Amino acid sequence: MPVSFASGRFAIAECDRCGFRFKLTELKGLVVKTKNVNILVCQSCWEPDQPQLQLGMYPVNDPQALRNPRPDTSYNSSGTNGLQLVAGTAGFPEGGSRIYQWGWKPVGGGSSEDIGLTENYLTSLGEVGTVMFNVAAWSATTSYAPKDSVSYSGGYYLAIKANINHVPTDVTYWVVN
Repeated sequence: MPVSFASGRFAIAECDRCGFRFKLTELKGLVVKTKNVNILVCQSCWEPDQPQLQLGMYPVNDPQALRNPRPDTSYNSSGTNGLQLVAGTAGFPEGGSRIYQWGWKPVGGGSSEDIGLTENYLTSLGEVGTVMFNVAAWSATTSYAPKDSVSYSGGYYLAIKANINHVPTDVTYWVVN
């Protein structure tokens, strides 16, 4: 039976994306959402089918809810043993299956209406150890900008004005850091 098309071994074609010329056999077909869209592109323009475009094409069973859920009755959540119901009372979680501290107290404090409503007893206590940093020694030929630090005669100084060749003991340009 005869073939209805020529082999195209030497045929020249154009990439449908970038427009450059290639051999027809070098071009590849694009697939979008698992469908061949009849677009031929060169090797540098070709990309595989995006799996994110296939969302919703296949059924996904991902249940989040429980059938017939039951509340946790082993935890006392009222009064001073948990949830604070009366303003000014403390809410310490004691016993039960969920022993954790809760509360809302943003850094810097909340509004004046929040005082006493949800006290937070979570505090972080600690100590910072030795902090080491290197500060360059003062040089008469260096140009200093405000907030530059230098070491000079065993002390540390911070520039408060831009300066050149002003010793760090000059309080017009430097402050002890």
